[in-house]
Amino acid sequence: MNNNPSQENVETEGISSKNVKNESYRSVLMLAYQSLGVVYGDLSTSPLYVYKTTFSGKLSLHENDEEIYGVLSFIFWTFTLIALFKYVFIVMSADDNGEGGTFALYSLLCRHARLCILPNQEPADEKLSAYEMKESLETRPSAALKSFFQLHPSFRKGFLVFVLFGTSMAIGDGVLTPAISVLSAVSGVKHKITGLHEIGLFSLQHCGTHKVAFMFAPIITTWLVSISVIGMYNIIKWNPRIYHALSPVYMLKFLHSTGVEGWISLGGVVLSITGVEAMFADLGHFSTLSIKIAFTFLVYPSLILAYLGEAAFLSKHHEDIQRSFYKAIPEAVFWPVFVVATFASVVGSQAVISATFSLVNQCCALNCFPHVKTMHTSNQICGQIYIPEVNWMLMCLCLAVTIGLRDTNMLGHAYGLAVTIVMFVSTCLMALVILIVWKQRLIGAIAFFMFFGSIELLYISASISKVHKGGWIPVVLSILFMCSMYTWYYGTMKKHEYDDENKVSMNRILSSGPSLGIVRVPGIGLIYTSLVSGVPAVFGHFVTTLPAFHQVLVFVCIKYVQVPHIDEEHRLLITRVGSKECNMFRCVVRYGYRDLLQENYDFENRLVFSLMQYVETEDQFWKPMTPCEYEPLEQSSYEYKAMNTAVDDREKSTHSEEAMLIMRAKESGVTYIFGHCSVKAKKSSSILKKLGIDIVYAFLNQNCREPEALLNVPHTSLLEVGMVYYV
Repeated sequence: MNNNPSQENVETEGISSKNVKNESYRSVLMLAYQSLGVVYGDLSTSPLYVYKTTFSGKLSLHENDEEIYGVLSFIFWTFTLIALFKYVFIVMSADDNGEGGTFALYSLLCRHARLCILPNQEPADEKLSAYEMKESLETRPSAALKSFFQLHPSFRKGFLVFVLFGTSMAIGDGVLTPAISVLSAVSGVKHKITGLHEIGLFSLQHCGTHKVAFMFAPIITTWLVSISVIGMYNIIKWNPRIYHALSPVYMLKFLHSTGVEGWISLGGVVLSITGVEAMFADLGHFSTLSIKIAFTFLVYPSLILAYLGEAAFLSKHHEDIQRSFYKAIPEAVFWPVFVVATFASVVGSQAVISATFSLVNQCCALNCFPHVKTMHTSNQICGQIYIPEVNWMLMCLCLAVTIGLRDTNMLGHAYGLAVTIVMFVSTCLMALVILIVWKQRLIGAIAFFMFFGSIELLYISASISKVHKGGWIPVVLSILFMCSMYTWYYGTMKKHEYDDENKVSMNRILSSGPSLGIVRVPGIGLIYTSLVSGVPAVFGHFVTTLPAFHQVLVFVCIKYVQVPHIDEEHRLLITRVGSKECNMFRCVVRYGYRDLLQENYDFENRLVFSLMQYVETEDQFWKPMTPCEYEPLEQSSYEYKAMNTAVDDREKSTHSEEAMLIMRAKESGVTYIFGHCSVKAKKSSSILKKLGIDIVYAFLNQNCREPEALLNVPHTSLLEVGMVYYV
């Protein structure tokens, strides 16, 4: 028996630490397994159509060993350099507190280079733990670039348009992926069952990423194991020396012998890396380490073996190049592999669908997309979400594209252009992250951009040459999405500018109260506004029309900060408006771009508790001031300073009475007051502005979810105040 207590404690702590590590390893491996069903479906099914699409058109006249070796060399090095080195080793290290995607990189740049497009950003936001920026020496190129963006607001807007264009292409990718994956899998019988697979896949999205991952992971795992084994079989049987084709020399020989036709065919080679951008965008659904493990140890080697095996088969069967994948399957296992391929192709679209949900959610938070209903589908991982409206929109567009274009080659051209443009946008953003966020030397950022950007531009040029053969589809879709998103952003900003320019003076309202006959009624009134300071115009309109407001009045501002998540303890910022006798407060509710609006579950009780806590502790950190000094103080009162720590009993009693007043007001009821505002362009505005505001923005505003619907405000407690904003 051990008589040494300290030794027992050490042993217990050691065992506990070991258990925690084992549990951590298990969770990472479990996430890596789940990621196979969500993240890698699209990437894993690329062998179905890469060789077929590459050797379509005039390149079919060059079906000899040297061309096959050249295409294989291009596939290998493209897959290795872009998927493995660029994304897994570099880009995934630039996650924004565990979140990935185009807007995650943009968010990093906004925080470090002051590119923020969101209004109402305050110094207090920078004190959030997720907002913290590592202390490092500022480099001269980084400082110069920051200064350039700050001095030229037009470039900040242009940069936003560039990011929106890449995001729009990614959403278009979500439309094209299900179509090309399913048509490639069931070629031969596809015309009879077109559309059923897409409908089935989209109808499962409400189950959530966690359940979908467990359903789909076995399928993708079986698929990867199958194609890797078949690949090894074909290498051994048909051409054991196929590995010589991995030499980059064969790429040069391929371009030299095929000329322009070979360059155009690279639009098919790029299909081998479709899904790598979704791999980064889906980061918030899992974790960086789990996605890296799954890719490095299973996905990458399996796909390389599959491409090698198919090339080995083609080197002996040139005539089967348009049916190479299924022809390369041994006859004994053809039908089982065909069934797995069909299921894997249906599952393959899950990666871009999940990525689209993430992108749209981020766009909504940044005022670049109309408000939609977003649902959490996991209690453990907050990045796993489902957006019904976006899901069904993707399904309808996908069905339309599938029915309109049944040719997989045409869909492949469209798909390749969308993928390469999204990758190039990420390369540009990543180069800026290396320079501004990581504070690396200018030569490092230029080298990254030149190396990976030149590869992607090569594939973009090849894909653009086939715009007339289907490449126009993602271009048209992305332009429509981008124009809609920028119009929504523009209209929202103009609406906020109107509110900011037409603030109402609280002192003026209070001083004119007797003449207006203003009375205070029991209860708490929550006036929702986009302003973090001042009194919104909608309140002045409300008081002059109906000269009465609640005993306790709270101006509630819901705003997003450019961080992924904000802890509940830092969610609310309470300040006082006017003198203590007014019983008016301001509550700023802060969210990250990955957080969901969830005030309805206990918002009233949390707000009342925060108000009571504020009035009880206010004078411990806040020096009383005259009424005229309250408004300036309101903007900085979240930084409490111990100016008067001595509080007498009379002041404590006053605070207790005010706290009880808030409690009694809560018992009388809470009323939610929203401004129902219509935005219209001024008569002197240009035709383009009238078109954007009066037609496009008005249409989006009428068909999006209202704030009260997003917050699940009871109709019996809702009061809307109508106004027209001329911007």
